[in-house]
Amino acid sequence: MNAEEVAIYLKTHPEFFEQYGEMLANLKLPNPHGGAAASLADRQVTVLRDKVALLESKMGELLRFGEQNDGIAEKVHRLAVALMGATTLADAVRNLYSHLGGAFAVPHVAVRIWGVGNGQDAAATEFAEMPDTLKAFAGSMMNPYCGFAAGQESVAWFGDRGEHIRSMAQVPLREHGHDGGACFGLLVLASEEVQRFYPDMGTLYLSRIGDMASASLLRVVG
Repeated sequence: MNAEEVAIYLKTHPEFFEQYGEMLANLKLPNPHGGAAASLADRQVTVLRDKVALLESKMGELLRFGEQNDGIAEKVHRLAVALMGATTLADAVRNLYSHLGGAFAVPHVAVRIWGVGNGQDAAATEFAEMPDTLKAFAGSMMNPYCGFAAGQESVAWFGDRGEHIRSMAQVPLREHGHDGGACFGLLVLASEEVQRFYPDMGTLYLSRIGDMASASLLRVVG
């Protein structure tokens, strides 16, 4: 009988140790942390302690994630309040840039808008002429793009600084938020750090920021 067969037998015959209870007191098991062999009871205590330590570690990790999410939610709230108070395109863009560049510590932020407004703000940088390929790219996005900056047309928005940008998030601006509606612009957040905006990162907060920016810009654009 090999070890696997013994294990199967003990699992299917739990009454074994009821009949041979004295064996439990005499069993000696290797100490997983080194040292002399320990009794079964001592080994069980060690196993439980290891499980408790693992659970405490996971709980600490969850708490850290919770605190991080609370911090992000607070920053998003402050950005929302600032955008709600904007009365002109200049105000909305300034609030967007200052909060994303300040509280969120994004080194490079830019917005481009097309196909909306009555022309009063046409001279603003945000209304610079965009190639049809970029408009099509923005319109095709169902969710924000996060990943490498190389090959992305919007890198050109940052001039000479674009040579050092390695990752970016591109958030489409839509008339009815990310749930639908025509795409009228693109919000870009960029960084010199390769892993600042990586392909598998979550985009929930980016989508919400895009929704808020869309609503604010549509309200004030002239």
